[in-house]
Amino acid sequence: MDETLAEFFRRTILKIPMTEMMTILKTWNFLSENQLQTVNFRQRKESIVQDLVLLCEENHASLNDAAHLDIIYTQFHRHQKIWDVFQMSKAPGDDIDLFDMEQFKSSFKKILQRALKNVTVSFRDAEENSVWIRIAWGTQYKKPNQYKPAYVVYYSQTPYAFTSSSRLKSNLPLLGQALTVASKHHQIVKMDLRSRYLDSLKAIVFKQYNQSFETHNCTTSLQEGSLGLDINMDSRIIHENKVEKERVQRVTQEIFGDYPQPRLEFAQYKLETKFKSDLNGGILAEREEPLRCLVKFSSPHLLEALKSLAPAGIADAPLSPLLTCIPNKGKNYFKIRDK
Repeated sequence: MDETLAEFFRRTILKIPMTEMMTILKTWNFLSENQLQTVNFRQRKESIVQDLVLLCEENHASLNDAAHLDIIYTQFHRHQKIWDVFQMSKAPGDDIDLFDMEQFKSSFKKILQRALKNVTVSFRDAEENSVWIRIAWGTQYKKPNQYKPAYVVYYSQTPYAFTSSSRLKSNLPLLGQALTVASKHHQIVKMDLRSRYLDSLKAIVFKQYNQSFETHNCTTSLQEGSLGLDINMDSRIIHENKVEKERVQRVTQEIFGDYPQPRLEFAQYKLETKFKSDLNGGILAEREEPLRCLVKFSSPHLLEALKSLAPAGIADAPLSPLLTCIPNKGKNYFKIRDK
């Protein structure tokens, strides 16, 4: 094992929290149980990492083995990345082809490697017929940067792929081409949907709302009472009579359902409108460019917070469709223009 690969292993293992170390190493399944038992996990972390790197060297570990370990770490900490959603479509009249995952992997890798000399592509099969793809981008003159990879999660026989946001925007067209061709689609577009919570994004595009979602250190959903408002007792805030309360609860349930909401952290609205006035003249009346405004709603759990507004007496029911349509439209970026 050369020094570059050893350093990659060292830095990958070093970022794994000690509370997850054994779980991730066993999931990796590269080091045997007997080898793991030889490591003293009570010593300093730097010493543990060194012992593990030596075991990897003993097993003749490759770059692909290190990439698999990094994929597993990322799967455990997927919420640390921001995920975008891409939607693919077939050309009119295209037949539905039988999908072969191994053929998809081979085609995807060949397309990237033919277009770009220095690129490393690794795969790991996951649940629900999905595959995690790790891409370390290089250039024609520089080797792949293993410390700033891009990730793609593709669910077989679906038109959706989820990608971690990358600074290398110039590689997006090539990535889109590889996904489209390998999955036997015709074109691909980026949806106006983004979040740190991959499972919630998947639930939105697959219309799987009535299930539990990843919350990351949040064991309970944000319910009405957790806003610090007692909707049943605090008469200073809640003034509706019993009939009105029942109406609000009914309308809220009709809109949001009685299941946990997908987890999104924000919704962004860009408004573009021409200035309109009955009065003649004025600086704004002569302005040709539209007036632009950006409004952003943020919350650790935006949809649950929106669901709680009307029952808490903070907003009227029903809420604006611009706020409640987020899951159905599959977007949390909106552009509002004059009709």
